[in-house]
Amino acid sequence: MTETVRTHLRVRASELVGRNWLNTGGKSLDLESLRGKIVLLDFWTFCCINCLHVLDELRPLEQQYSDVLVTVGVHSPKFEHEADPVALAAAVERYEIRHPVLDDPELDTWKAYTARAWPTLVVIDPEGYIVAHLSGEGHADGLAVLIPELIAEHEARGTLHRGDGPYVAPEPSSGTLRFPGKALFLPDGRGVGSAGDGSWLVTDTGHHRLVELSTDFETLLATYGSGVKGHADGNAATARFNEPQGLVLLPEDVAADAGYDVVIADSVNHRLRGLSLSDGTVRTLAGNGVQRLLETGPARVNEEGAAYGTRLEADPLGVSLSSPWDVVWSSKLNAVVVAMAGVHQIFSFEPTSGAVKIIAGNGLEGLLDGPAAEAWFAQSSGLAEDADGNIWVADSETSALRKLVISDAGSITVESAVGKGLFDFGFRDGPAAEARLQHPLGVTVLPDGSVAIADTYNGAVRRYDPATGTVSTLARGLSEPSDVIVDHTQVAGSEPLLVVVEANKHQLVYVPIPKEAQQVDEGAAQTHRPKSPVAPGPLELAVRFTAPTGQKLDDRWGDPTQLKISSTPPELLVSGGGTSVGLLRTLELSSDVAEGVLHITARAAACDGPEDADGEIPDHAACHLYQQDWGIPVLLQADGDTELVLDLRGMD
Repeated sequence: MTETVRTHLRVRASELVGRNWLNTGGKSLDLESLRGKIVLLDFWTFCCINCLHVLDELRPLEQQYSDVLVTVGVHSPKFEHEADPVALAAAVERYEIRHPVLDDPELDTWKAYTARAWPTLVVIDPEGYIVAHLSGEGHADGLAVLIPELIAEHEARGTLHRGDGPYVAPEPSSGTLRFPGKALFLPDGRGVGSAGDGSWLVTDTGHHRLVELSTDFETLLATYGSGVKGHADGNAATARFNEPQGLVLLPEDVAADAGYDVVIADSVNHRLRGLSLSDGTVRTLAGNGVQRLLETGPARVNEEGAAYGTRLEADPLGVSLSSPWDVVWSSKLNAVVVAMAGVHQIFSFEPTSGAVKIIAGNGLEGLLDGPAAEAWFAQSSGLAEDADGNIWVADSETSALRKLVISDAGSITVESAVGKGLFDFGFRDGPAAEARLQHPLGVTVLPDGSVAIADTYNGAVRRYDPATGTVSTLARGLSEPSDVIVDHTQVAGSEPLLVVVEANKHQLVYVPIPKEAQQVDEGAAQTHRPKSPVAPGPLELAVRFTAPTGQKLDDRWGDPTQLKISSTPPELLVSGGGTSVGLLRTLELSSDVAEGVLHITARAAACDGPEDADGEIPDHAACHLYQQDWGIPVLLQADGDTELVLDLRGMD
């Protein structure tokens, strides 16, 4: 697909409509009040890992251009819980968002700007006209070119107004914990707890550190990390983390060989870190801090014929990771298993060799079982090993409970116990096929072999019983539980308790395991984003992509663009599925299916240049991969659209 140029069609931006505003000191904003500024609308939802990546991508631009650029986060929720204004306010605080946020629970502004994916960025010039639509993450470099162009253009016209923006900082919160993520029991002798009692190591995510608490969850025994966001190895006082999440305690013999005790999923640093409990030192184990893009993952590896599960890099510090969220020790693989939320895959890390491998998931976002290399995941965020050596997975974006079945030979098959798809959720107990969860983040295996789930957006702990194939509810009324762990330290003969991390109450709590679980049925639901009406038969799909100024599509080895298309149910697509080059495709939709979801992944590679006399991209040029996954809900009807246009990077 050849480069396009900006047209002269000027489209006026739609008004910003929603329920409420955050980070404005109680004031409502409109586009007229923002006239003279470059406005960047960031359509996001707080469950979405790609949206969280974009928040971090935009921070340097917001700081650099603070006198001319106003970012407005338009929060258009996917899940029912995300429409709760209290939950949204907590998310804005948790992720340290320092720009105005519009609460758009009915997706009014989302619809007005025809957003089709989380995240979507829309750039509005100082005169109130739309100049760019950008889908997905990775657009910071392009924005760094576009913003100065707009500044120069509108300074020359006299339509740019410099000065402070409308952001008003909220009151800071205080307490020992701030939005804790995961917890780990340290038995007597491994931590600094009282003799015989053990202690709890907690990722104090909002404070960017780890804390060790006594079993009363109140007495602070130790802290690891300075509490300042960043990346630095060193001792307990100087080390830095960035929103650490999962923790796993290595077996003692492995820890002795490796030289550290705990592996930490340092999510926003895109790294695995190691903690030595004896002296409090922190080291980086794997990850170069550069967020991994799917193109360098198994999709490319498989296409080049390499064996699935091979080591990614000789040097573990040279490998790129993407938002590792949880970790667990696998006795069968003799390795740490990592939920790599940012690329919807499961990795492994071997402490003794440092080997990092992809062990499950092809990188497509969704719910698909089967051989590990073909399975789809969606932002997996919780892991637990059972007595048979299989790994249970809390797959948050599909509201699903999955399982990695690991053979004695090490081969892996993926199965789903609970969950239906990307847009299906709810609060329903009963037979697993009909049961529904809502964005679960944690999972643990109970003494009887059943599985407890931190059902985060339902504020509950749920239970799946593999023996009966049923789901029940163990506890309700919790505030975004992000992890659940069995506590085996109680008096001999007494029933074990659950330890639940209540992220939005900034605490850990003990919860009894009831002998009679509740049966709840508050219904199944689907994300209420609008379904696109399309006609059965041919559907012309076009993905718009314009390389940023100073970049050129990298066609040295053929067409640098690619589409990967599938559907749920599979019968929706008669033809046109699969992977091929180009950003144009004719699909054939079935007349026998009433509705479904089109899964579309678009990629384009552009490089800096050209710089030489022939207008060719030099070999040393920096190159950039642009990618977006869409799940487009469609409704089949005779008078529906016969064209579907999506923006990967569209310029108006």
